[in-house]
Amino acid sequence: MSSTWDIVADGLRVKAGRHVAVDGLDLRLGAGVHGLLGPNGAGKTTLIRALATVLRPAGGHLDLLGQPMHGRPDRRALRRRLGYLPQDFGYYPRFTVREFVEYMAWLKEMEPARIRDAVRRAIERVGLADRAGARMRTLSGGMLRRAGIAQAIVNEPDLLLLDEPTVGLDPGQRLDFRRLLRELGETSCVVVSTHLVEDVAAACTSVVLIDAGRVVFRGTPADLAAAADAGAPGDSPIERGYSALLAGHPSAVAR
Repeated sequence: MSSTWDIVADGLRVKAGRHVAVDGLDLRLGAGVHGLLGPNGAGKTTLIRALATVLRPAGGHLDLLGQPMHGRPDRRALRRRLGYLPQDFGYYPRFTVREFVEYMAWLKEMEPARIRDAVRRAIERVGLADRAGARMRTLSGGMLRRAGIAQAIVNEPDLLLLDEPTVGLDPGQRLDFRRLLRELGETSCVVVSTHLVEDVAAACTSVVLIDAGRVVFRGTPADLAAAADAGAPGDSPIERGYSALLAGHPSAVAR
């Protein structure tokens, strides 16, 4: 496979329980910030979990950072190069923010000599330097989310996967997060699953729209806006483009 791509999927099938949530998906993504859009039940979270090596493909082909996921892949080595923020992440409430991010760095098998500086930098990048010594249980929802982002980026991953990362962030924090995304996308492949189309428009270099487990559209935010139909619902061209593309997809009949 070409080294241009950090993610290569051909006919990918992934199950969520007994349900096939990703069904015949084809995708190629390299460096940059890629917004993953789609309605509830489209398969976004299942796809993110497969890319994070949490779920095994049920069929098709998947390469991550040049490593095939069929057979007996070295998931341990791959996970050292991943960053992952699920929708709901677990933590020990008595840990401080610093201890939480340090613990996650240790789980990622980072070199001990690197951990202290890497933890400090990750916490600073998400704007929690003044709360580094605070217990996780004392944090607001937005602060918890930022702590989750810090653990995802502490190892400076080659592939960063973020599932609804802006939940709980206020408008100013979302602006800071968009700037961080653009910075990370200069050297890494960043996949952001979100319902907030405006975040995609502001921070992403490309958009992947999925529905019923398949890719409906891939292009730039400008391309998505250009697909807008004057009669489609939405408050902006990019939202109307999103609505128009979903309305024209075969699964729209079932909604």
